[in-house]
Amino acid sequence: MYLRKIEGPRSVTLPDGSIMTRADLPSKDTRRWVASRKAAVVRAVAAGLIKRDEAMERYALSDEEYSQWESAVLTHGEAALKTTMLQRYRQP
Repeated sequence: MYLRKIEGPRSVTLPDGSIMTRADLPSKDTRRWVASRKAAVVRAVAAGLIKRDEAMERYALSDEEYSQWESAVLTHGEAALKTTMLQRYRQP
C-alpha cells in the first residue's frame, strides 16, 4: 500500500472521542454543500487536520464564507449550517 506524503497529520481525535481522517473530508469537487459537509470542514480545521488556508483553497471558499460557517457552528452548532435554518440563526 502506498501512502502519499502530506503536510500535517493523517488523522486527529475529535473532542467527542471519534477519529477523523482526511478520507472523511468532502471531495475537492464538492458543489452541493449540505450542513454535514460544512461541519466536517469546520471540525477538521478546528482539530488541526487541515489548515484554514488549505481548506479555503481546496474548496474555493472565501474568507467571509468560511468565517460564517465557523461562527455558526461555534454559536449554534451544526444545525445552524442548514439553509432552512438561516432565518432562525441569523445575526441581527
